Amino acid sequence: MATVLDYLLDNPVVIVLLMVGSGMLLWRARRRSIRVPAAALLIGSTALLIWKVAHANILYHLSKNAVLVLFLLVGGGMLLGHIKIKGVSLGAAAVLFCGIALAAWGASASTPIEVHKDLGALGLAIFTFAIGIQSGPNFFHVIRTAGGPLAILLGILGVAALAAVGVGRLLGLKAAMIAGAFAGAVTNTPALAAAGNAAAMAGDKAGPGDATVAYAGTYLYCVIGMLFFCLLSLRYRRSDKDTPSPLINRTIRVEREDGPLLGNIVETISGQLRFSRLRRGEKGPITRPKNDDRLYKDDLITVVGTQDAVNQAIKAVGHGSSHSLIEDRKYLDFRRITVSDPKRAGRTIGDLDIDSRFGATISRVRRGDVDMVAEPGLVLQQGDRVRVVAPTSKMKEITKFFGDSTRGLTDLNPIALGLGMAIGIAIGELPILTPSGEYFSIGSAAGTLIVGLIFGRIGRIGPIATALPFTTCQVLAEVGLLIFLAQAGAKAGGQILEAFTSGDWIRIFALGAIMTLIMAIGLYATMRWVFKMGGTKLAGLLGGAQTQPAVLAFANGRTNADPRVALGYALVYPVAMVGKIVVAQILGGM
Repeated sequence: MATVLDYLLDNPVVIVLLMVGSGMLLWRARRRSIRVPAAALLIGSTALLIWKVAHANILYHLSKNAVLVLFLLVGGGMLLGHIKIKGVSLGAAAVLFCGIALAAWGASASTPIEVHKDLGALGLAIFTFAIGIQSGPNFFHVIRTAGGPLAILLGILGVAALAAVGVGRLLGLKAAMIAGAFAGAVTNTPALAAAGNAAAMAGDKAGPGDATVAYAGTYLYCVIGMLFFCLLSLRYRRSDKDTPSPLINRTIRVEREDGPLLGNIVETISGQLRFSRLRRGEKGPITRPKNDDRLYKDDLITVVGTQDAVNQAIKAVGHGSSHSLIEDRKYLDFRRITVSDPKRAGRTIGDLDIDSRFGATISRVRRGDVDMVAEPGLVLQQGDRVRVVAPTSKMKEITKFFGDSTRGLTDLNPIALGLGMAIGIAIGELPILTPSGEYFSIGSAAGTLIVGLIFGRIGRIGPIATALPFTTCQVLAEVGLLIFLAQAGAKAGGQILEAFTSGDWIRIFALGAIMTLIMAIGLYATMRWVFKMGGTKLAGLLGGAQTQPAVLAFANGRTNADPRVALGYALVYPVAMVGKIVVAQILGGM
């Protein structure tokens, strides 16, 4: 069969004759028994001709135009990524697989198709910086309780490394191949570089090449394996206990007769809430409540917060009322206002002091698709939409104060972006000394992630806002991710044929599968059943532990970019990155 195909591909005239003959036969045939084979022959010969033309022209043109390849993979990959099979789609991860397929096709025709590595590095750095900015406000709060998960991650990495040494030697693989298979199983390119360098330093001249072959031989199916466990995590996300409670507002009628201070009541309630309106009796004017206000029987007061916090407030004060103070806008008005003025971004709600400035209250903040209680310590970002309760006469002045322009949703903030990226890349290139006396660097991705987390957390340095609007972060993260996946796929696809033509590919495959299962099962089991982590956050954590943006993209696509996914990813990514590089370097030098 292979000989026949080779002959046909070398003789396009014969293919054309087959097309003409089968077409004539199909046109003249009356019986189905003749028409079906004729149609199959016509389709097959047409496909062969297209294949021949593609080899002769398309592949050559693509090999000379890396930018064309990049956007072809982005567009074509996402087109395939939107196709659902039984409700499951690959999303952005399809760009990676399309890149692998296209590059492998080119390699089979001795026409290498590549996307320059600098484009991939740029895309990944932009992606991790944006993820850091997005996760920064919550990351340092969560990290206080993340000692256990991080210790488990490092322990599982150690177990995977020990299994790699034991099984690899049992299978007769060289140290460089074991290290390369480890780097491929954890899908970490900096770890591959560390493994190859360590092998060369140990005197194995063929070590870098062997490591690359092993890396390529495990990379693809290890990504698929982690995607499977990511899907398992998302299957139980409906029972997540860390799902943010939706905010509600309720008017409460006061029943207490002891005249308690509002501030004392607030201190007894656990959870997030704000009191936004107060009316004395049924007909009195509506005012903004303060902590030093006393509540008297039959007063009406409006509270905004989570369901649990609101229920606590009702129990502490009186009972829910059928009246709604929100509907009466004679004294106090409310409005959603976009924070677009850079002077207000990066400052806490308490720092703005709109109470004394305008006699107003911010009751809630909407960031992206999530509503948050406007606590005094919450740092505002450009693009946030604040719900302000204020005297009607002050509303225009307050709107001007915040800006209220759609520009705030998409402001790039080039100062923070440029300087943050530069600092992160510089940090990523800093040499770090290992116990073996060799040096390694964490890479630009880890460096920009760390700086992004810090910038997102602090919000402002003097007059300069360090955070980016939520919408801008979303766009930058997606664009950077797609660029990286296209480059990574093209690189892996160019190497994958060499891996499968190697006589060691079965052993490399088996070793990679064992390490991937150790990582995936170990993390899935411990995080779900020991630490009781929700499925949404666990899906992001699996991507971060794998240092694999394709897994993160898959989880984001399935959850509509739930913030908990990015938080889980950022939680373990830096530690996982450093740990994998160190382990790969040790394995390569053995």
